[in-house]
Amino acid sequence: MITNTTTKFFWATIQKNFSFGISKEKVLLLGSLMFFIACHNKQNLNLVSLKTPTGWGYVITNNGKIIIKQTVIPVISENKSFYTEEEALKVGNLVLQKLKADLSPTVTRNELIVLAIKT
Repeated sequence: MITNTTTKFFWATIQKNFSFGISKEKVLLLGSLMFFIACHNKQNLNLVSLKTPTGWGYVITNNGKIIIKQTVIPVISENKSFYTEEEALKVGNLVLQKLKADLSPTVTRNELIVLAIKT
């Protein structure tokens, strides 16, 4: 009985068995394409104003699903809606910009002052 005593490097065996015209460039291109598809941010964020019984609010959706529904002015201690649609959209745009920049969507009192939101 004769046994094969030569050891072959694993990668050399793989290359020999699977070398059917695939170059390193093609493998690199395919890997890069798969990485891009996997990491692609598929956010489709939209902002819409919302009429409430006491004023205005806003809704932010991602691919048709509601992710934020804000019917009251954030940060203040009272439950008051925005007085105008423009005020609601100003704060909504601020939150939308934060979400697109992967930041926390929280709003501070100073940001309300800068945006001239009546509280």
